Amino acid sequence: MAKEVIHNKLVRDKILDIIEGNGKQCSYHIAPDEEYQQFLMQKLKEELQEFSHTPNEEEAADMLEVIFSLFKTFNLDYARVEEIRKTKLAERGGFEKRIILEKVIE
Repeated sequence: MAKEVIHNKLVRDKILDIIEGNGKQCSYHIAPDEEYQQFLMQKLKEELQEFSHTPNEEEAADMLEVIFSLFKTFNLDYARVEEIRKTKLAERGGFEKRIILEKVIE
């Protein structure tokens, strides 16, 4: 009897070929825009969780791939995002000093 494993998640474009190349069958659909956006957000959370458990270059690359897909999906210009990042870095700093703000007294 064949074993079914339910995934219901966004996968990379060549995964179907890999599955079929391993002699397995799968079912899938192409997500319309709104569903794709939702699944990209879920994928980013998934990749962030994997990175938090195993912080390495491979997991970082997976997060970055999802982020680049989000840029494309939401028509965000990477050069503009990088420009904004650098401006914020210059004006507000980065996170190098490891500062944890506990409270502000007014």
